[in-house]
Amino acid sequence: MLITGASKGIGRAIAVELASRGHRVIATARRPETLADLPVDQRLRLDVTDQDSVDQAIEDAGEIDALVSNAGATLRAPLESVPLAEFERLFQLNTLGALRVAQGVLPAMRKRGAGRLVFVSSIQGRLMLPIIGSYGASKWALEALAEGLAIETGHFGIKVSIVQPGAVSTNGAEQAKALFAEDDPYLPLYHQLGALRGEVITVDEVAAVVADTIEQAQPPLRVPAGAPAERALKARKEAPESEPFMLAQLDW
Repeated sequence: MLITGASKGIGRAIAVELASRGHRVIATARRPETLADLPVDQRLRLDVTDQDSVDQAIEDAGEIDALVSNAGATLRAPLESVPLAEFERLFQLNTLGALRVAQGVLPAMRKRGAGRLVFVSSIQGRLMLPIIGSYGASKWALEALAEGLAIETGHFGIKVSIVQPGAVSTNGAEQAKALFAEDDPYLPLYHQLGALRGEVITVDEVAAVVADTIEQAQPPLRVPAGAPAERALKARKEAPESEPFMLAQLDW
């Protein structure tokens, strides 16, 4: 199985977890030297935003029975002022990049009559947090694509799942660009993000959910990763649609 974005964080933990369970793991990253210490079968260069890179990695990987689409990034900025180039960059990586790799592996899976696609999304693919709206939009779009793929490819024996963690203990949030003007009127929301994101789980917990999902004969389409995600998504589902879900939790 091929994992994108395996150099750090969730992707690295998924590679280790699947390898420990005896799976043949192909770890990929834009800089394959970052994969050197992973206990996996293959380490390949793959940039999900580059079609030639995707094509070469899939060719070098050989038969791929499962794709774990994990590569992604985040951003902190108000939607009023987020540079559209940065917004587009997130979609190229988080959404179109995931589809690009899926398109690369699907023809062979369809011909074999079997395959797994697992997309690492977020609870923000079902609910929206302020200041992380660009990221959330890319994940909402990713979930729409994944559900569309599930409908279109299920007839060919391909199973699609979307894993939805909440806040995870990676350094992604700390390393994310934060784009605010001096005396930005949206800074009060930015300072509330820690509390709004909720309880943090580990990358190993997410990796175990991904591995369990792959090993299920009939995996569900959407899989919350961890109790905090389950609680948040349950609350979102039960909330009225008359106003934004997070609005009542903000302190202006």
